Amino acid sequence: MTTVVVGTIAFSILVDFPETATFITDQERAFIAWTKSVDNMAVGEEEHLETRHVIAVLSDWQIWMQIVLYWCICAPLNGITLFLPSIISSFGYDTAISQLLTVPPYICASKWQRLRYEFPIVTFTTAIGLVVFALWSDHIKMRSPFIFAGLLISLVGFAINISDAPIGVKYFGTFFCVTGSYAAFPGVVAWLGNNLAGQYKRAIGMALQMGLGNMNGILASNLYLSSEAPRYIRGHGLEIMFLCVGLTVLPFVVSLYRHVNGRRAEEVEKGVVNHSEEQLRHMGDRSPHFRYML
Repeated sequence: MTTVVVGTIAFSILVDFPETATFITDQERAFIAWTKSVDNMAVGEEEHLETRHVIAVLSDWQIWMQIVLYWCICAPLNGITLFLPSIISSFGYDTAISQLLTVPPYICASKWQRLRYEFPIVTFTTAIGLVVFALWSDHIKMRSPFIFAGLLISLVGFAINISDAPIGVKYFGTFFCVTGSYAAFPGVVAWLGNNLAGQYKRAIGMALQMGLGNMNGILASNLYLSSEAPRYIRGHGLEIMFLCVGLTVLPFVVSLYRHVNGRRAEEVEKGVVNHSEEQLRHMGDRSPHFRYML
């Protein structure tokens, strides 16, 4: 209900473009316009939705590859999020303690002291990982290394949990599962947005990514069967499969981006690009002047 109310209010108060914003000065508006003019992502900023935008999205290889990556990150993320209480419960604790252990361990009441010292927990690991990954990624203007790192971290966690390790070690492993998945998720969404030019192609492409990508919840909600407790070999095994696919697809996508960037740079350097401004605007991220973020 809150989402509906906030969305309705936002629809009426959010502005579409700097040109229509009434709360900034003319000088600020001019600065924003200049910033957009030198921004790689500003190529193809059309003002009207056309059928060709939908066709451009459906025929763009990168969108489908990014959807695969989205699945490989979100299936483990949704799986561990939905079933973490069940997984922890299989360690031998009752429902109340299992639920408690799914939240950051900041409760220090005396009755929980044994739990605090039984497990080697790093408090707020997930939040720290998200902030560090986001800031560092923006600083070096790269997404793929941090998505790759998140997949690896998550893989370590699921590998620990599918093993026959002690309970304390497995619980510690769940922090890797959650941290890696949550740290990689914002990166894969931002990455596609960075590599789509033209506001309507970007909007349609990201909507398709998240629309089809979030269908992984259908699978994730059926990964862990109570009959397979406590090791959940099938559930953890499928999560590991998704992560391994992601770790394989990611370098392939990067190599394709790198190849296209190199080919475009060579075309521009040789002076074989002779498109008009109108053609370049319509090409969007297919423009020879556009460079994919790695």
